[in-house]
Amino acid sequence: MVDEIQEGSYVLLYLDERRSYMVRVERGKVLHTHKGFISLDDLIGREFGTRIKSSMGVDFVAFKPSIRDYVYKSARGTQIIYPKDMALIILFGNIGPGSRVVEAGTGVGALTTALASYVRPTGRVYSYEVRGEFLEIARKNLERAGVLDYVELKNKDITQGIDEVNVDAVVLDMATPWLVVPHAYRALRGSGSFISFSPTIDQVVRTVEDLRANNFADIETIECLIRRIRAERGKTRPETLMTGHTGYMVFARKTIVSP
Repeated sequence: MVDEIQEGSYVLLYLDERRSYMVRVERGKVLHTHKGFISLDDLIGREFGTRIKSSMGVDFVAFKPSIRDYVYKSARGTQIIYPKDMALIILFGNIGPGSRVVEAGTGVGALTTALASYVRPTGRVYSYEVRGEFLEIARKNLERAGVLDYVELKNKDITQGIDEVNVDAVVLDMATPWLVVPHAYRALRGSGSFISFSPTIDQVVRTVEDLRANNFADIETIECLIRRIRAERGKTRPETLMTGHTGYMVFARKTIVSP
């Protein structure tokens, strides 16, 4: 079955590896770029992945946005977790269809978008954020990515407690994750995953100490670095700039203490 672009669809208009534009297709709407303009009417009814020329004859590709695209093109207001780190959080946290995940803080919803895309169609993300203005931005980003139905946004301080019980994972992107460790233990089912993302090693050390004191095991700390390669005959080499340190990820699992 051909996946066609419809009015109201989001499209990633790709020019090259450094320039792309996320647009919502609407009749009468025109995208203006330094390489000419594109009438979005011309995309309706065409297949995702098709090439389209701008008014200057420059080729663009109309890709269907991936979760990575929605994350990178999110409306900002806070620093987001990079997709390289999100991938490890999801894999090491054993997060998949049907998972119930508690998250804090939401920020603009970048990690929330990734988590929701993996727990659907039967799972749910409960996302805690103390700043109401960020929740409104996150709501719009989640709606644009088509995953808002799988998320419950909560304007609450998770250091004061977690409402949910028997969840599969608790994922934290906040300054004081150690304050949540006892709450996470109560909220998680046996063998459930605790994950925290922290920019400094001091935060990691304190979190790990509290995890050990609260009956968590399989505790592991990881830093993920990624380097792109310029692949071109006779010129292949690592790119000059790379995404280096973004943060440390701490993973742990809940153990059950016998009476």
